[in-house]
Amino acid sequence: MDNQLKDINNFLQFLEESGKLKETKRFAFKKHGEVESTAEHTWRLTLFVSLFCSFYPELNKTDALEIALIHDLAELKTGDIPVIENTDTEKKEHDEQIAFDYLTGLLPEKNATHYNKLFKDYQTGRTKEARLVKALDKAETILQHVQGENPVDFDYQFNLEYGKEYFNDSYLKELRKILDQLTLDKI
Repeated sequence: MDNQLKDINNFLQFLEESGKLKETKRFAFKKHGEVESTAEHTWRLTLFVSLFCSFYPELNKTDALEIALIHDLAELKTGDIPVIENTDTEKKEHDEQIAFDYLTGLLPEKNATHYNKLFKDYQTGRTKEARLVKALDKAETILQHVQGENPVDFDYQFNLEYGKEYFNDSYLKELRKILDQLTLDKI
């Protein structure tokens, strides 16, 4: 019982810390011009993954959903660094790994090991689940760009190239065509 109580307390500490994603702002705007939080992006990405997993019955849906849930956890420490402002990808990945290690350090070892494996899968794209989440992460961002009320100088052209390399099967290519058209409609 003592181990269970300790694990529950660790979970609560992790959830308290990860709840800060609700306040972590992204470089994306909602329908009425409010800045989107990382938690809002993560929620919709996870829903996106849940829906798209129906096209891929061979995938481990649980892994895909968990990757979506944790993929931006490190941003509560590093903040969201927009692709257009990221001049040092290696430093960003290093800082995110340190932040992610801090967060998973709050968890029992079994849970930390599991999340660290999934995070590494996402960072490296070494599983089909991780590659799907990576593609849909880009898609969700583009979708937010075309559905939100952006500043007047917003660069919609950026969407047309963003993450294109991840859209590499028939479902994702169809999705990309739709997203590109929505973007072109904004230009």
